[in-house]
Amino acid sequence: MKLALLSVFDKTGIVELAQSLVDTGYQLVSTGGTYQLLQDSNVPVTYISAVTEFPEILDGRVKTLHPRIHGGILAKDIDEHRQQLEQIGGKLIDLVVVNLYPFEAVSQDPSASDEKVIENIDIGGPTLLRAAAKNHARVTVICDPKDYDWVLERLKSGNLNQTDRKHLAAKAFNHTAYYDTLIAQYLGQPAFAERMTVALAKIADLRYGENPHQQAAFYQQVPPLPASIAQAQQLHGKALSYNNIYDAQAAWQLVSQFQEPCAVAVKHNNPCGLAIGANLYEAYLRAYESDPVSIFGGIVACNRKVDLRTAKEMSKIFLEVIIAPEFSEEALVVLTKKANLRLLQLDPAQSADLDWKKVSGGFLIQEADLADLDRNQLKIVTNREPSDQEWEDLFFGWKVVKYVKSNAIVLCKDKQLIGVGAGQMNRVQSVRLSIDQAGNQAQGSVLASDAFFPFADSIELAASKGVTAIIQPGGSIRDQEVIDACNRHGVAMVFTGIRHFRH
Repeated sequence: MKLALLSVFDKTGIVELAQSLVDTGYQLVSTGGTYQLLQDSNVPVTYISAVTEFPEILDGRVKTLHPRIHGGILAKDIDEHRQQLEQIGGKLIDLVVVNLYPFEAVSQDPSASDEKVIENIDIGGPTLLRAAAKNHARVTVICDPKDYDWVLERLKSGNLNQTDRKHLAAKAFNHTAYYDTLIAQYLGQPAFAERMTVALAKIADLRYGENPHQQAAFYQQVPPLPASIAQAQQLHGKALSYNNIYDAQAAWQLVSQFQEPCAVAVKHNNPCGLAIGANLYEAYLRAYESDPVSIFGGIVACNRKVDLRTAKEMSKIFLEVIIAPEFSEEALVVLTKKANLRLLQLDPAQSADLDWKKVSGGFLIQEADLADLDRNQLKIVTNREPSDQEWEDLFFGWKVVKYVKSNAIVLCKDKQLIGVGAGQMNRVQSVRLSIDQAGNQAQGSVLASDAFFPFADSIELAASKGVTAIIQPGGSIRDQEVIDACNRHGVAMVFTGIRHFRH
């Protein structure tokens, strides 16, 4: 008779599985709560201590860590191993069904003490899974109740093969790796450790990736970050696409920079409209006016509740996604009439999470770009100092340019984005694009650049169109030429000493 070991915390479906295994010809061995449940359900089962001839000790901390158990799992189906197993009174174990203490849930419970979290670190369970998975040539291992039915069906028909057992073994090792990663993170895995693991849980399969021919899925970091796009609550609309999620992240991060009522429009991961207003309605109108063409089909993020009149304005054009900390009931009535519009509820917040970028064969990992400006640390390098209004717009533009793809140039006026030059291979072209977009509004505007100007040509172009103040990191070998150009045109310029490349 074949032998199966059952020891589960999540007891979903375990009674049905156990009874079916008995009907299929298995003898069952079990532990603790699983044993009690099976016995109460009139399923024939042997208690683990009857096999080990050793009691559970240390409040159940040690019960399956015994040579008869692990020998029975790890033994190969060869005479030498069978003889050694017989010498210690053990038997071959053919099937191991184990799932683990709920460390993930308990560690994320804010009311749980550190002692309780540590007690929910499973030791015997992962050891059983790893032993069975290692010996999958002979042993079937199940760690997920979702696999009970199909495994049982194949066991009954005699069609559970080596490929199936290998698949289940890989799943078991994946499960224990995920589990151990959560423990390491809880205990304080360093951000830039010599060896790093990350725990991810799938939120959803996506229809496709950036393009229809690319398969994609959305994964959430575990434990979940409370301030993250993965935690957004979708109130309405069809499923988010890959591009929706990526652009929503950019819009939400940018709008979270501002304390005043603010609206941001993002297209292809670059801001195309952004403004501050006395209220959200005014902010949205001004953001729309930043670029009425590009906002079409874009992502809009707000840092205030969307009210009725703002919703009515938003509903006049096609938008893919609107993100806000809240929507009034009247606003929802208006916006939910649009079947294809996704509505996401998420409070604005700046996350200090590490920034990961995938490259072939590895990852680039860096700290989040959270550097902010201290006016006392800024360097005014021109003869003319910025006016109070220019200072406000320079700080505004500096927050915006950080979220524009390099080479990045933005023009701003009265806390409104009026021109964007993004992702160009040379800086003067970015300046040209931002000025072209701003048109006549460039007169009296300020300019923010994510990195230094290598030549004075950008300054000459900006000044000729009416730019009156510039903020940039500085640090070029031609800084003096750039400063001299500003002085010739009466343009005020501030050096930050901080660069904001965004690739």
